[in-house]
Amino acid sequence: MKLGINIRNWGPHATPENLSACAQIADRSTLNSIWLNDHIGFPPPGWNNEFGLSGDMGAILDPLSVLTYLAGVTQRISLGTGVLIIPYRPKLLTAKWLATIQVLSNERMMMGIGPGWMAEEFTALGVDRSKRGKITDETLEFLHRAFDNESVVENGQELILKPRPKRPPFLIGGAPHIAIPRALRVGDGWIPVGILPEELKPLVESSTQQATDLGRPPLETVVMKTLPLENPAQAIEMATAYRDAGATHFVHTQDYSDASDYQKIVDQMTGVIQPAVT
Repeated sequence: MKLGINIRNWGPHATPENLSACAQIADRSTLNSIWLNDHIGFPPPGWNNEFGLSGDMGAILDPLSVLTYLAGVTQRISLGTGVLIIPYRPKLLTAKWLATIQVLSNERMMMGIGPGWMAEEFTALGVDRSKRGKITDETLEFLHRAFDNESVVENGQELILKPRPKRPPFLIGGAPHIAIPRALRVGDGWIPVGILPEELKPLVESSTQQATDLGRPPLETVVMKTLPLENPAQAIEMATAYRDAGATHFVHTQDYSDASDYQKIVDQMTGVIQPAVT
């Protein structure tokens, strides 16, 4: 099982110095990936914050812009979005953004994808929230065409899209009854949300069988959770449980105060967790 870690592209952490320092710490380590969040902004106080998001997260940098920046200050580590909200962005420009990051990172991007949920952001964008699933499917299908062909036709106009690097893997986030079928159709893996190891195992087994029946490779399963690193035995137990349930990639998400604090977290991940699960 591969291991990754979040980098906070929001709040007080989101400065050029902190972002580059933390990314380089991860890049020098033996971890496999770093991951960013996606939002546009939060409404004024009093909105329905159903997931209890930190207020600091409203001060967020665009993840594609940050990945472009981090591509230039790292050499090895994979760069992920966890997750990019697809209906927020025009599909043609999204194809260009992804190709740009792939070129500048030497094809290190991992594209976690989601349909979004925050009604206020959809309203501000003028995007019909009820059509977010349809928009997500249409965009993913377009992105496949953009990376698979020399040219694409959009709004009746053919365009040659260059450069055309390797397509990043598409990892579909969301509830399993939606994310797994979408991933089997147009993705390479999925990102479970709020699923325990005992719940994950039958889902992985089922999706693997479905992939075999379709004649395609099995889905990558990327789990994003917070390990209790303050208790190494419990942290190992939790990571091992997800590995044994079929997770192929585990991303530890945790707050940190500065680059020095981030270094300590990375050291725990590589020194304690990685030997136990790889």
